[in-house]
Amino acid sequence: MHILVIGTGYVGLVSGTCLAEMGHHVTCLDIDQNKIENLKQGIIPIYEPGLEEMLKRNMAADRIHFTSDYAEAIKDCLVCIICVDTPIAQDGHANLENVKRVAQTIGETMTEYRVVVNKSTVPVGTAKMVKEIISDTLNERGVKIEFDVVSNPEFLKEGDAVQDFMKPNRVILGTDNGHATALMKEIYSPFMLSHDRLQIMDIPSAELTKYAANAMLATRISFMNELAGLCEVNGADINKVRIGIGSDERIGYRFLYPGLGYGGSCLPKDIRALKGHAESLNYEMSLLDAVDRVNKRQKETMGKKVISYFKNRGELKGKVIGILGLSFKPDTDDMRQASSLVLIEQLLKEGAELRLFDPIAMDRAKAIIGDHKQITWCSDEYDTSEKADAMVLVTEWKQFRFLDFADVRRRMNGIAFFDGRNQYHPSDMNQKGFDYICVGQKPHLLHDEREVPLSLN
Repeated sequence: MHILVIGTGYVGLVSGTCLAEMGHHVTCLDIDQNKIENLKQGIIPIYEPGLEEMLKRNMAADRIHFTSDYAEAIKDCLVCIICVDTPIAQDGHANLENVKRVAQTIGETMTEYRVVVNKSTVPVGTAKMVKEIISDTLNERGVKIEFDVVSNPEFLKEGDAVQDFMKPNRVILGTDNGHATALMKEIYSPFMLSHDRLQIMDIPSAELTKYAANAMLATRISFMNELAGLCEVNGADINKVRIGIGSDERIGYRFLYPGLGYGGSCLPKDIRALKGHAESLNYEMSLLDAVDRVNKRQKETMGKKVISYFKNRGELKGKVIGILGLSFKPDTDDMRQASSLVLIEQLLKEGAELRLFDPIAMDRAKAIIGDHKQITWCSDEYDTSEKADAMVLVTEWKQFRFLDFADVRRRMNGIAFFDGRNQYHPSDMNQKGFDYICVGQKPHLLHDEREVPLSLN
């Protein structure tokens, strides 16, 4: 089938490439001409494991093309998939201007029946809005062309998006038309060979499902982070609590790990957009207010721990702090809403000297943070520890799992190791000569038993 994917950001590029991988003929469209020219040369704007290789393979097979010409692109494509950004507007609602412009342009350029699929994350009522915009535009042209609008929300995890698309645990279709449903089933049939994971529902329910899923995940994360804070002040161990509650099959172990708060392009944005949508309907969602508040607080906890540790040992000003990992999660270069940015701002304000390293996200981090006299950009994890008074693990990249701690310790001036992901074992870190401070446990200190106040709200 000939498919047009509008928007070559994270969702659009992954979706278009994976659809081409299954034999569809895909045209990816973007109004950013520079991005299109780069893509034609196989230069992708994001880091996602496996994506570049798959894209080049399908370009060589002539199954995927790139353009900024709507009229040419829509001419042969039966299905048009909208994958544009929906950022948060100043009023707290999802900004749908990109979706509106796409809908209008489709109405201006389509010449025969098309299925318009919305894969962008949008509030309930967006499909209705898209349908109205296209209808109004066709009326202004004085033409009558049939079309259908389908909601098909994406469920892609950054760092695992290719696998998520190729082997989905569910594909949700919000549709009110049998012909459009049949076409969408045909598109996704190659992904359903082992068993059918299609869920067909009404359009409003499909639109809400994406927000609901992300809200649930964010709630679990914030709940565990709040429990971790309680563990730090009452002497419990969040890792043991996690295992205790996760063994209940009604709860399970997924998304029960405490850390430095969620970030990225989806959870923070979608929580606020869902709250904004509810407020527009005069419906209060108090739980989501708390989830958002807990997450903002959690992003500040590691910086407060570092500051408190050095307050008992002189001051933080002039101390060298090495930070391992900058992206909001491993296997991506995405710096949006990354916890590292909050930590860096806190430590710079206190006068610390920072040594920063991330395996993939260095360029994006530099673009956001810029040049700073207190920051040194490092070549690897060991360079990061050079002359450091403390190390902080922020992003749990795989290569950090088995560090040569003897080498790290030799390079460091101090002995403090702050673990924002609870990746290491306290007793083992003590034996290696570190003061070890993590999330949801009392600190394990070697030479100074004065406790670091961990919950500084």
